[in-house]
Amino acid sequence: MHLHILGVCGTFMAGIAVIAKQLGHTVTGSDANAYPPMSTQLAEQGITCLQGYRAEHIAPDTDCVIVGNALSRGNPAIEHILNRRIPYISAPQWLAENVLHSRWVLAISGTHGKTTTTSMTAWILEYAGLNPGFLIGGVPENFGVSARVNDSAFFVIEADEYDTAFFDKRSKFVHYRPQTLLMNNLEFDHADIFPDLAAIQKQFQHLVRTVPSHGLIVHPEQASIQQVLSAGCWTPRESIATESAWNAELLKADGSAFVVRFGDKVQGEVHWNLVGEHNVNNALGAIACARHAGVPVAQSCAALAAFKNVKRRLELRGVVNNISVYDDFAHHPTAIQTTLAGLRQRVGKSKIIAVLEPRSNSMRMGIYQDTLAASLTAADNVLFYEPANLKWSLAAVAEQLAAGKIFNNTEALITEIVHIAEPDSYILIMSNGDFENLHSRVLNALEAL
Repeated sequence: MHLHILGVCGTFMAGIAVIAKQLGHTVTGSDANAYPPMSTQLAEQGITCLQGYRAEHIAPDTDCVIVGNALSRGNPAIEHILNRRIPYISAPQWLAENVLHSRWVLAISGTHGKTTTTSMTAWILEYAGLNPGFLIGGVPENFGVSARVNDSAFFVIEADEYDTAFFDKRSKFVHYRPQTLLMNNLEFDHADIFPDLAAIQKQFQHLVRTVPSHGLIVHPEQASIQQVLSAGCWTPRESIATESAWNAELLKADGSAFVVRFGDKVQGEVHWNLVGEHNVNNALGAIACARHAGVPVAQSCAALAAFKNVKRRLELRGVVNNISVYDDFAHHPTAIQTTLAGLRQRVGKSKIIAVLEPRSNSMRMGIYQDTLAASLTAADNVLFYEPANLKWSLAAVAEQLAAGKIFNNTEALITEIVHIAEPDSYILIMSNGDFENLHSRVLNALEAL
């Protein structure tokens, strides 16, 4: 079949494109924006990405259009397929019908840490010889690609709560029917489609109802998750980060080494390259899920020792004159705070320069303006990029920080970064977009000195 994918450069949709091609389909796609790592992945896989949503991008021989959730009525491509009665389907439904229905699905959900924890879980199963299929909203370094499908009985998927498509407003994860479900955490996010936390919890309740009674749900003892489970749960559960179930004892304060326990019984030790308490908890969730799929805990610990993180998750982009430049996808105050805390634990008292682009829909709407400043206090300097489409002013946030500054263009921002950076300082650039290739430009500016 010839499949055309609308929104093909999204982190989820690019994975769908890779899987469709691996299944033998002819795959083309179109998108309004293309930037690494997904644009690079598509090019490496030989998948054509056309710029924009023009009707003529959908070839006459297209058998079906897979529609991404970023597209809505009024989009020229959407109007074209509706008017011409071209068959179309959402990506989650296509995946469920063509891949997931016959496999043991391990679904990793939650507001934060999905991509990292999904990558950990897939890698543990790979290390154990189970050769899983997977779809991850990023590019895990251990695999070099965000998705694959094969004849394995196991499939690991990042289970996103965002809506499915313009014609299906359920969360994507409702389609996946997992055997093993991790609910890693649950906070308010995606303010562009959810009015409040209760609306997100309702979608998680739908998800819980799809897990069979011989499956497993793994979760922390978080109030928002307990409220979901109290609405009805017919599946065995295991807790993480609690003394009575899965827990960890740090051997190093930065979380780079820890003991894994189940209750009061030691199961193994993890010595790895990641840092931060949040990643320790991510690891506990991945270990619990892998154990349900038959992987011994000791083998999971060994796998994590060889785990390489996902691109754009505290990814070191380069070091110039002993100044380190990191890239991170953090765009929610909790994720920003945990990322900075992990970096602070790693670098001690060295200078951290945090650079933030408030790019997500929730950020642009100002949903987090009251909590954003508190999430950045671990940094010595905080530099904000205020885009033109921001619906509120960053001034009040910057005023709460001892060294907070706002910039309206990236050239001036780079000048300030270079000015305040000094040897043995760490520049942490946070955005869920390409940020005008800021990371490479900062490295080049430092080299020019």
